[in-house]
Amino acid sequence: MSDPFIVGYDGSPASDRALDVAIAQAVEASTPIILVHVLEWSPYSFLTQEELAERHRRRKEELARAESAVVTPALERVSGHGVEVSPVIRYGHSAEILVELAKSEKARQIFVGRDGSSAFKARLFGSTAATLVQVSPVPCTIVP
Repeated sequence: MSDPFIVGYDGSPASDRALDVAIAQAVEASTPIILVHVLEWSPYSFLTQEELAERHRRRKEELARAESAVVTPALERVSGHGVEVSPVIRYGHSAEILVELAKSEKARQIFVGRDGSSAFKARLFGSTAATLVQVSPVPCTIVP
């Protein structure tokens, strides 16, 4: 895969819009898409062996649920457009994962949707779009 587009996708209407924009540009540029769904998760926790086992079981369930409920419908949305698409599901912080993949896959561009949530919430917790604008190694398209 060469110079793909990275699309951050969470199944929201904003991410649907970002995916639609990426599809249109990918068709025009004959560029593949890497569809990325990130399950927010922090590895920093001190757990007992039983808690670790339970956490591992829950992670497997979350991955299966994410694939069936979020990623598969997105792949169906792309099908029929003649665009090669590869799904990626990862745990971590969305912006960090998107930047990591952009670097490792030598991506051409990152697309994400902006949901229009309150500015206060974004300032307090940060937003993927705001973080990407600051740290992305490639151009970012933030789709409203």
